[in-house]
Amino acid sequence: MARTAVRRLVTVLAAGALLTGCTSNTPEAPPAQETAGGGGANAEPGEKVVIGFSAPAADHGWMAAISAAAKAEADKYSDVELKAVEGTNDVNLQISQVETLINEKVDAIVLLPFDGAALTPVALKAMEAGITVINIDREFDSPFASRVTVRGDNYGMGISAGTYVCEELKGKADAVVAEIAGIDSLPLTQDRSQGFADALGQCGLKVNNRVAAEFTVESGERAAANLLQAAPRIDAIWNHDDDQGIGVNAAIKNSGRSEFFMVGGAGSANVMREIKAGDGLLKATVVYPSTQGADGIALARLLVQGKGLSDIVEVEVPRSIQLSAPVVTQDNVDKYLEAAFES
Repeated sequence: MARTAVRRLVTVLAAGALLTGCTSNTPEAPPAQETAGGGGANAEPGEKVVIGFSAPAADHGWMAAISAAAKAEADKYSDVELKAVEGTNDVNLQISQVETLINEKVDAIVLLPFDGAALTPVALKAMEAGITVINIDREFDSPFASRVTVRGDNYGMGISAGTYVCEELKGKADAVVAEIAGIDSLPLTQDRSQGFADALGQCGLKVNNRVAAEFTVESGERAAANLLQAAPRIDAIWNHDDDQGIGVNAAIKNSGRSEFFMVGGAGSANVMREIKAGDGLLKATVVYPSTQGADGIALARLLVQGKGLSDIVEVEVPRSIQLSAPVVTQDNVDKYLEAAFES
């Protein structure tokens, strides 16, 4: 997959409305309007909004956190009724569940697809039925399949991880860098790997050894065991996912090796606690926010009620919101630990 090293970041800026008085040249103060969670007019109860929610199975710490945060966000509002379907990794079942939500004539659907391409047709069907679709994390193939996309920065995760590795291995031109990816068929994994390779290239390094897992503890242990057997020397490892990292750590412990340092991915609380303790191989992790489902619920409510975001001047909710991918180290871990998910 060809990518340039510099990727366009999605920035949400715009212009909005000042209300001028009918009989005066002096502008009146704009009405109070806050983001959904921040109080003010937007947080006050409005018309009832029925929101459907669908995501993959919560068999993974990050995914469980996505679903839990979405439900918690919906509970904040007396004007929101949440219809959350059971999480599934079966694409056909998820399509069927979304079709049921369409038939129930919900006002909006917050959808984190197991496979964005596969769920695109049913998302288009929802939009054509007049239902507001919020696409979370894994993007659809068509821009017409959702009103808003809320996503993490997968390419940015790779850039962040690679930049950190470059800084730690500065001056070590022969350093051996390894990568334990997630599911290789997913675009998000491909983006993470491409960003990592691009960042390493900026400091003259490359990925010397790479294996792929499946975002599970068991697959992480298998993939890491294979990697360690194939690479007699390693200076740094980037593991894409902190949940599969539990298995990765088990394989490393079984191997007895400790000549390298590790960087995690997603930002789980258990990894952050290890980073804070400073007595293990994990030196950093790259955050992939688990707030996206909650963000989707808040945005769906605003859209159905015809509201915008007060923290920007634009009167409409933006089409695309991309979250940041910061590196968490021992120096800044306290800033991120409280909001981290449990693996």
